[in-house]
Amino acid sequence: MTQANAKLNAFPVFMRVEGEAVAIVGGGDEALAKARLIAQSSAALRVIAQDAAPELLTFLSQNGAAHIAAAYDPAQIEGAILVFAASGDEALDRRVAADARRLGIPVNAVDRPELCDFFTPALVNRAPVAIAIGTEGAGPVLAQMLRSRIDQMLSPSLGSLAVLGASLRGAVEKLLPRGNARRRFWGGFFQGAPARAVEAGSLSQAHEAAVDLLLSSAPASGHIALVGAGPGAEDLLTLRAHRLLMEADVIVYDALVPEAVVAMGRRDAERLPVGKRKGCHTKSQAEINALLVELGREGKRVVRLKSGDPLVFGRAGEEMAALRDAGIAYEVVPGVTAAFAAAADFELPLTLRGVSSSMVFTTGHDLKGNSLPDWAKLAISGATVAVYMGRSVAAEVAGRLIEAGLSPDTAVAVVENASLGNRRRFHGTLADLPSLEARADLSGPVMTIIGDAVAGANFERSEPLAAHRHEDALAAAEGVQP
Repeated sequence: MTQANAKLNAFPVFMRVEGEAVAIVGGGDEALAKARLIAQSSAALRVIAQDAAPELLTFLSQNGAAHIAAAYDPAQIEGAILVFAASGDEALDRRVAADARRLGIPVNAVDRPELCDFFTPALVNRAPVAIAIGTEGAGPVLAQMLRSRIDQMLSPSLGSLAVLGASLRGAVEKLLPRGNARRRFWGGFFQGAPARAVEAGSLSQAHEAAVDLLLSSAPASGHIALVGAGPGAEDLLTLRAHRLLMEADVIVYDALVPEAVVAMGRRDAERLPVGKRKGCHTKSQAEINALLVELGREGKRVVRLKSGDPLVFGRAGEEMAALRDAGIAYEVVPGVTAAFAAAADFELPLTLRGVSSSMVFTTGHDLKGNSLPDWAKLAISGATVAVYMGRSVAAEVAGRLIEAGLSPDTAVAVVENASLGNRRRFHGTLADLPSLEARADLSGPVMTIIGDAVAGANFERSEPLAAHRHEDALAAAEGVQP
């Protein structure tokens, strides 16, 4: 199972504990650690320990927690909503776990994951805001490391800001319609003047800023972000792209954009697939342009996700022209284009001192005419050429370039599904390139890189194109369809 679709064996939830009993069985360091964790909540803490350590006793006294100074008995945990077996005695912990289950109470046994109904998280506390980090008991140290990093990222005043927000919730629901308008308000509240005032320690100023924001009658204006989704791997998305996805009301995406990237958007964002893959044109470009204009006029914040970079064979020019003509605000967010991802997969220098100082991006489809396009002339003069969607035109590209004078021995690198875990790499020469056209097993997007700089790539994890070329020749000689 890949990381993108891995399933959680322990599902995180936040349980209401105000005034409810939480029982801890144990009197040592493990019990003290759990007591400190539970004391961050409004639960009624109950510790059962005949011989409690002095430090634990001091903590219980300071926090008003109940202490039952007696040998463990199942009756002592009755009525609790959670139980912790933290005695350090395996036999006793097993007994506590069995009793809790019999009574229908979820139990956590310290350092005994096989006995646990739930796991305690590493907790970042900005009450009422809480961030819980869990590893299903597999890596407590990792959870603490992550907690420390997140703790440093969050302002100490975040809790106060959340409390102020809660006090305004009724007014917001009364004055602002559900959906986009409310999201805009809360975005401005948590990131704008109210948040800055709370950070500065002025709650009265923060309240005034929030009221001004709430009473503002400015209509919501639409905004379209043409966002590069990168070559496929979700961790190659830019930070700006991720932020816009989290703010979007609508995500409009092409067929080549993986679900893992689309899933990085807000869960309640509307998702509109528009196809645009070879043989799968769900919407025409004109229809996509009209859709973006319509969404912008409705005041929506839209992310238009395009595979790779939106300005490289993404037809962003047409979409920008339509948005400009309609007066809709937009921005362009660059993405990692497939040529760069393919080069990275091969550790391939696209420019190489003394070998190649220029490069060309092309789809190869402009080789149909009698005259060679300018990029082909550049290839012959030493430029590195990256051919997008290159499998179907591979034979024509190779034939025309060889015919024009480029050596058949010029190095070639081919990547299917660049950047992804299931990528496949092939290498060879320009003379081997036509074999790609017959490769029905290459169903993913294919990027082909041609040029003398390709010879500097790492071919250790790559298959030779010539092997398949020879298989085809053999099959043809025997009268067999390859």
